[in-house]
This record gives sequence, structure tokens and C-alpha cells, in this order.
Amino acid sequence: MEFKPLEDGTTAEPKQATAAVEEKSLVKPQGFFARIRYYEELLDRKLGVESHSLDRVLPEDRQPPNTLAMAFIWASATMNLSCFSTGFMGKEFGLSLGQTLAIIICATFLGGCLTGWCATMGPGTGLRQVAISRYSFGFYPSSVIAALNVIEQLGWASVSCITGGQALRAVSDGHISMVVGVVIVACVSLCVSFFGLKAVMTIEQFIWMIAFVVFMIIYGESAHHANLSDPPTVSGLTRSGNVLSLISVIYGSSASWCSIVSDFYVHYPVNTSKVKVFIYTTLGISLPTCIGMMLGACIASALDDNPEWAAAYDEGIGEILQTIIYPRGFSKFLLVLLVLCGIGMNCIAIYAGALSAQLFAKPFQKIPRIIWTLIVFACILVIGIAGRDHLLAVLDNFLSLLGYWNTSFFVILFTEHYYFRKGNLANYDLDAWNTPSQLPVGFAGLTAFLCGAAGWIVGMDETYYVGSLARKIGTGGGDIANELALVFTSVSYIPLRTLELKYIGR
Repeated sequence: MEFKPLEDGTTAEPKQATAAVEEKSLVKPQGFFARIRYYEELLDRKLGVESHSLDRVLPEDRQPPNTLAMAFIWASATMNLSCFSTGFMGKEFGLSLGQTLAIIICATFLGGCLTGWCATMGPGTGLRQVAISRYSFGFYPSSVIAALNVIEQLGWASVSCITGGQALRAVSDGHISMVVGVVIVACVSLCVSFFGLKAVMTIEQFIWMIAFVVFMIIYGESAHHANLSDPPTVSGLTRSGNVLSLISVIYGSSASWCSIVSDFYVHYPVNTSKVKVFIYTTLGISLPTCIGMMLGACIASALDDNPEWAAAYDEGIGEILQTIIYPRGFSKFLLVLLVLCGIGMNCIAIYAGALSAQLFAKPFQKIPRIIWTLIVFACILVIGIAGRDHLLAVLDNFLSLLGYWNTSFFVILFTEHYYFRKGNLANYDLDAWNTPSQLPVGFAGLTAFLCGAAGWIVGMDETYYVGSLARKIGTGGGDIANELALVFTSVSYIPLRTLELKYIGR
């Protein structure tokens, strides 16, 4: 039998050696964060809370989840009340049901493709998405991506808490306030995300099934009321502008995952088929999103002909669902299930938000993930409570902004990978992911990103601001920020990165 030397010079069997090392490593350290990390390590050994979440996962250390989990995790994150609520946006823009459904299908698939490609980087590198971005943005400029990522995840989780809070208020016939509802949804989500990736991946593989069954029941009770002959209330250039704005909102809801998607693929083998990763991820996002949004669009089209539904809709998403589903006791049961399904998005958002916060800067990495998880949770509560009465306004502005910066993010990663690194992971020094001196300076990545931001500014159509170019499309403006971001970022990154490599060499 092979024996291993211990630190005191003696030898022991492998199991004894491991026990000795583990026992020695459990000595309580000094300092607040060190003590927290010590207890985090203990929980990791007992419950698997993932105390080393930032480290690159080496090929030999990977224990892959079920392959289909690549689709199921996103199905659970997207098939929920937040997605359903977004389907009402077409009505708000004055578009017909037919126009809205076509936009939902096309824009959702387009945004899902961006996320699907970014997912292919996870198994090959074993790195989180923000860490991967350092190979094009540089170490320090990638902090901008990390910060935007945290804001994005806070927004997603807050929207989910708001819709969940509305549903709980409806279920309780007003006895549970919106504030209490938001707190309940957030707390349940925290309990799952606290335990790390393994717990998140486990629960996400099943949540979508419940949501799918519930949505199919709602389709059965409401789809025959959909008004396919309802004409749009806008025309001409104004209609074109509203179409562009709705595309931006829906595209942003699917493209927004591309800045975190690799976080959930680091445990898959290096040789995992990129085609399989792309297809599973793209369909796992686009199909469930379409199911939820199209249901919302169908119900929205019937509001004009159904005063009871219209009155319930004014009270919130939970109220209209409770009005549609019959009998009332059954509707309460389904609403509770949908609230529980909403934690799928929240778990992903809290987990990825905490990781991005750690990746913001090296000093932040010293703060344990558990602490960051609690901070993210607190921020979600504040945003969710503050925005609880303005759901559609939050969706309109928030989802569009997500698409803007994620378009620029995708363009830079895609161009760096295929144009400058020839599509070969061997051209990445994967061990240098946390070493600033071995990564690009980031002049090209940051400057191109800011050029893309210039495109957002002149092309965006938001409640608080309409860009100079967007303002020219119809009376209410038309959102072309994503299109301009794509062009501005692409045109600037290639020459800037070429100069960076020529004069700096990395």
C-alpha cells in the first residue's frame, strides 16, 4: 500500500493523511473575515456551500451535473411571473397581438443565441464569466463588467420579488402586504443560494416543470379569450418606433444572461460539445421565455373586451391571474406555486451577483461569498420594496438597459476569441486569470465598450431619457441602442486591440 508523508515527517495511509491535514486546517484563525471563511469552510465540508467559488475549476476536479441541466436551469429562471408580466408590454406599446407574438419569438431567440455562445466558454476554461472577460477587457477594466453584473442581478431578483409579492397579496386577499410579500420571496431565495452552485443547480432542474404545468392550465382557461383581430392603436413611423422598443425590451431579457452564464458551466468536462452547450442553452432560454411572454400577450389582448380582467389587471399581476383561473381556491394554489417558481430566477441572481461582487477587485475577494450573498440579498429587498408599485416601468427601463451593455460585452468577447485568439482556448493562459500583469491592459476593451455606450446614449428610448437618434423615430421614439452598440463596439475594438497588441504585447 502507498503511504503519504505528513508534515511532521511521519507517514500515514492516504485516509489518515487526509484526516490529519483536515484536522490541522480547522484551527480557528484570527480576524473577522478569516473567522467567517473558517466557518464557511466547515459548512463546505458538511453541506457543500462552495467556499472556493471564485477559483478556476480544474478538469480533474469537475463533477458535472446532468447534461440536460444546461437547459433546465434557464427554463426555471425564465418561466415565471416576471416573464409573464413582460408579455403585457406589447399592449402598452399599442401593438396588435400578432405583432407582439412575432416580436417575442424572434427577439427572444436572438437574445438567447448571445447567451448560448457565451455559455460555450464555461466548460473549456472552468472560469466564471467575469473572469473570462479579463482576457479582453483586462483585469482592472473588467471591474466595470463586474459592477454592471451586480446591478443586473439586483434588478432581475427585484422584479421577481415584486411579481411574487403581488401574487402573495392576491392569494391572501390583501392580508399580506406587498412589502411582506417581497420579503418572503427574497428570504426563500436566499436560503437556496446560500448553499452555492450545487444547491442552485439541483433545485433549478425541477422548478420549470411546475411552472410549465401551471402555465398550460392558464393557457387552457384564458387562451380562447385572446383577440387576434384586435388592430394596433399606433401606425406609421410611431408603430415602427414602438416595434423597435419592444424588440429591445424582449431581446434584453434573453441577452442579459450572457454576462453570467459561464458561472454555471464550470463543472462540465472540457471536451463538452460546444454545439450541445449552445443549443441547450439557447433553447433553454428562448422556449420557456416565449411560453410565459406569449401567455401574457394573449391575456393583454383580451383586456379591452373584458372589463373584469382589466379591473383586476390594474390591481396587479396576481389579481388578474386569480380572476382568470377557476375555481378561486384552485387559483390560489396555482399562484402559490408560481411564487415558489419565481425563486428559480432569484437563486441564480443572488448567486451570480455575489460572485461578481467578489470579482470586482482583489480586496473584495477576501470577503467570503456568504457575506456578499447577504449584502446582495439586502439590496434586493430595498429595490424590490421601493419599486413594488411600478412593475411595468421597471421592466421597460431595466430590461432595455440590460440588452445595451450585454450587446457590447458579447461583441468584445466574440471578437477577441475568434479574431485575435483564432477560436482556440490554447491561446488563453488560463492560470493567469487573477494575475493583472499577465492579462491585457484593457485599453482596447474598455474604450470599445465606451464607444458602444455612446451608441446606447444616442439610440436609447427610456422613460427618463430618449436619445437624439431614437427621438426621430415616431412620436414616442424608437429604441435602436442595441443596433448602434453592435456597430460602434465592433468597429472600434478590432483596430484598438490591434494597436494594444502591437505596442503593449498582451
